[in-house]
Amino acid sequence: MLNRRTFLGALGAPAVLGPAALEPRALSIARELAATPGEPAQIARDEDYWSRVQTAFAVDRSMVNFNNGGVCPSPTPVQEAFRRHTQFANEAPAYKMWRIQEPQKETVRALLARHLGADAEEVAITRNASEGLQICQFGFDLEPGDEVLCNDQDYPRMITTFQQRVRREGIVLRRFPIPVPLSDPSEVVRRYAERITERTRLILISHMINLTGQVLPVKEVVELGRRRGIPVIVDGAHTFAHFPFRRDDLDCDYYASSLHKWLFAPFGTGVLYVRRERIGDLWPLMAAPQTQREDIRKFEEIGTHSVPLILSIADALTFHEAMGPERKAARMAYLRDRWAKRLAAEDRVRMNTHLAEGQAYGIANVGLEGIDTTELQKHLWERHRIYTITIRFLGVDSDGQARPADAAPHFEGLRVSPAPYATLGEVDRFADAVEDVLANGLAG
Repeated sequence: MLNRRTFLGALGAPAVLGPAALEPRALSIARELAATPGEPAQIARDEDYWSRVQTAFAVDRSMVNFNNGGVCPSPTPVQEAFRRHTQFANEAPAYKMWRIQEPQKETVRALLARHLGADAEEVAITRNASEGLQICQFGFDLEPGDEVLCNDQDYPRMITTFQQRVRREGIVLRRFPIPVPLSDPSEVVRRYAERITERTRLILISHMINLTGQVLPVKEVVELGRRRGIPVIVDGAHTFAHFPFRRDDLDCDYYASSLHKWLFAPFGTGVLYVRRERIGDLWPLMAAPQTQREDIRKFEEIGTHSVPLILSIADALTFHEAMGPERKAARMAYLRDRWAKRLAAEDRVRMNTHLAEGQAYGIANVGLEGIDTTELQKHLWERHRIYTITIRFLGVDSDGQARPADAAPHFEGLRVSPAPYATLGEVDRFADAVEDVLANGLAG
């Protein structure tokens, strides 16, 4: 990642950061943000600072969008960059997109690698986290009876991916529950360790649980797998540009994320990291020639795709660095604490996310005792125009068997995920509405 002084210098020459410069207004905002002094904890409470961030997002303020965990809006400069790149490509696509824009992808690759702390030859540009993870999940040769291990809160699409291999190839999928809320990360490591057998061939772990925003001890599980010679795939769908970390902080060989979440890049952009010496033995999801066996680009062989989408990632990275990764993470934790700690003080409130520093950031999950979560979500939307998402999680039992649909959920609650463009008024509006339900019920 760039430090503030280096970043300010780079803003003077935007080509250093990517194939296209930010628009003049956005460039002015970026310079103002990057030039503002202050430590992350201080800046997190500086409303003047974040009001400048808010003006860069053309979002619908007639509603409160607290479901950014699914997909985030792109700020105006990123949308403008995508429009500009698309217009240029459409002038003569076969020439301008393939001959001029396609080589510029390498600048974006280098930027993503620098942010992740990896080599550019270890970074593939994908369409989303699911694609990157499925490259890894399908890319290993497995035999009937080989076991893969994951917890029951891993993303459903990734579990479905393994279940297809179960049906098609006869592998064994072993799933296990983890606590909610998770107050002791070492318990996760222990549960992985006790379920490894001589047939375990692959491990999947989420860097951040999508249901609750809980951060898991990835590095420890990676080390556990490496000691046993078991590859570990890291699902980082929610962590890239959500909070600061480097590849070395995880020490992983395989990591995938979506860029249309917390980087605010255009919809349908993602990143895959594969350690250089592991590339050759990992099959691509779509066929690539043998000459690309050791080339990270073999994972990008998907046929015709939108290069303008990819080039616009550079503008998203520029905007992200202008905000400051540490400041952005501090702000999201501050917004979360403003509503979560207020509600946690109320009777009948269950926080399904452990809020200790470093164990959660912008996403948290809350349930109300005696209040149906689906009806609560509906009430918040229809009465207050506050958009959240209902989580009703069944999970598996201690033997790894899926619990029946009519069973009481392992936990349920609203997943609440404000982004940095959220205002304090919107956060307070959400907390006020929930407190009103606690006092007066859904009909109040």
